[in-house]
Parts: sequence; C-alpha cells; structure tokens
Amino acid sequence: MNQNQNQQKIQNPETQIQKTPQMNDRDFINDILTTEKYMTTSYTQALHEASHDQLYQDLLGIYTETSNAQRNLYNLMFKKGWYAVEAADSQKLQQSHQQFQGYMNQFPHGGQLQ
Repeated sequence: MNQNQNQQKIQNPETQIQKTPQMNDRDFINDILTTEKYMTTSYTQALHEASHDQLYQDLLGIYTETSNAQRNLYNLMFKKGWYAVEAADSQKLQQSHQQFQGYMNQFPHGGQLQ
C-alpha cells in the first residue's frame, strides 16, 4: 500500500496479535461479526415476509438484538484497529450529495415533508 492509500484508511492503531496457524481473538471476533451480518440480513428478509403480527414482532425483537450485537462487535474490532474503513473522497461525497438533492426535486412538494 502506498503512502497516499494509507492516508485514506480510517482505523485505530492495531492491537498486536501473534500470527500463528491457530485462530486468535481477531479471527474469532471477525468470524462472529460475519455471522451476525449474515443473520441480520436473513432476519430482514424474514421480517419482509412475516404474515402474522406476533411473528413479526418476535422476529423484530430478535433482529434488533442481533443488529445490536453486530454493531458492538464492529465497534470492538474498530477500537482494536482490526477493522478499517475507507475515507470518503470529499469531492465524490459532494457530487453524490448534489445528485441526490436533484432527485429530491422530482418528489411531490420538492421532497419537503408536509
């Protein structure tokens, strides 16, 4: 990774873990995080298709717990420097904002809530 790419990463200093063939804390947490992401996606699909109100409410509660667990794992990995995100290019961000502002004008009332 060159110097310019390195500046585009947002992460905390990485917590050092000895590299061994065995799974370490980072590997275990990453595996659980991936599972939680898959589960929240699956629960979202189930919520869209739930035809019974009580089933929907039960699934919604489970979804919320799963989503919160996923967020907590993400925060833990980010805090330890095990999860990095790419910094958004401010020019591209501004272009996207302008593009979606243009879409708002296509809605009734110019996208304003009544």
